[in-house]
Amino acid sequence: MRPLRALLLDLDGTLLDGSGLQESIRQTCEFIAASQPGLDASRLVEANAKIWREYWQDVEREWMLGELTGSAVSREAWRRTLSACGCNNEALVHLASETHHKLGRQAHRLFDDAQEVCRSMKQAGVPLALVTNGASDTQREKLQVLGIHGWFDTIVISGEVKAAKPDEAVFRLALDGLGVERRGVWHVGDSLTTDVAGARAAGLVAVWLNRGRSSRSQADPEPDLEIQSLLDLLSLQDP
Repeated sequence: MRPLRALLLDLDGTLLDGSGLQESIRQTCEFIAASQPGLDASRLVEANAKIWREYWQDVEREWMLGELTGSAVSREAWRRTLSACGCNNEALVHLASETHHKLGRQAHRLFDDAQEVCRSMKQAGVPLALVTNGASDTQREKLQVLGIHGWFDTIVISGEVKAAKPDEAVFRLALDGLGVERRGVWHVGDSLTTDVAGARAAGLVAVWLNRGRSSRSQADPEPDLEIQSLLDLLSLQDP
């Protein structure tokens, strides 16, 4: 295994724990139902989940490439959610979107291992880059809320560069931002299809962060390394 000379990190599911998102949706639905006679919170939650499953398939690519903002996607999802429950009040769409935006910001949390690992890497002189898929407004706000923008020597957000993982171009931009060649550069992420596949295509050491100990099928890209915690990186570093 090539020694670690620079580290690229994914954001969502790697540094950012998104487990609070569902609770923010539930709270939004309860708030909206309480403000509008005839609406049921449980029905709103169910409708919202169905809408996201269907709507996300249509807009994910545009969102990742910056063709749609996160705020526009969220607003439309709430419009469809309310419409599915028989409500076509645009003022209520705005209220739902703004309420969820506020609660979603409050739900942003780092995984417990994120700060320690990034601090240790910086102390060891390892350059750090963030490589994340998403619209600029969505991802920049997460960085601002979490207060981690300054952790990285360069940040590559797909919506700002019009290319998304697993496109190897995204990783080349990160290398250019760090001013390093690909040799000895590791990329860590929780997705086999975007992080591992993209890192391998770019000639980097692909590290799969498998927090949930999921099984990998034969059809999935094969990582160079598999870890269950970011803390595992500390023992894998070249002395």
